Amino acid sequence: MRHVDRRLKVGRRNFLRGTTAAFPAAALAASGMGISATAAWAQAAHNLSPHTMATLVRMARDIYPHDRVPDVFYIKAVVPFDLAAEQDGMLRDLLEAGVAQLDADARARYGASYLGIAEESVRVGLLQGISSSPFFEKIRSDLIVTFYNQHELWPLFGYEGSSFEYGGYLHRGFNDIDWLPNS
Repeated sequence: MRHVDRRLKVGRRNFLRGTTAAFPAAALAASGMGISATAAWAQAAHNLSPHTMATLVRMARDIYPHDRVPDVFYIKAVVPFDLAAEQDGMLRDLLEAGVAQLDADARARYGASYLGIAEESVRVGLLQGISSSPFFEKIRSDLIVTFYNQHELWPLFGYEGSSFEYGGYLHRGFNDIDWLPNS
């Protein structure tokens, strides 16, 4: 039986890259610019508003919830929306209008924006209300690829990647999963 190391590995280079982004964000927050430390990364968006980017990340976590997965993977999954919005004005309008409608629904029912609602079950209820909208379908369908196709994320789920180039799974760990109960 092989051992799968499920710990998140952070190298020196990635740690330094993350801390260099944190210092300017903390300085902006301290100067009263009105951004939270958890959404400071959203200020780097070029085509969507920072509020829209932060809302999309919260939506991503609510649509595909994994308590053990850090927010950085959800952020990486949402950044392609900002990049695609540069080329596609209709997509940009869909995302901005969808977030505005989600916030309007949240304010009408709970008196706070979607990001301002602390309880996950309440946010999920709001998402269920818009689940048939083109906005929600676009987010859900794109996230399944951009989120789960991050190679750095696979070890957290115990997935070791493709086995085709090694002759398949039959003789390479087909029967050694340890996260299902024996029955």
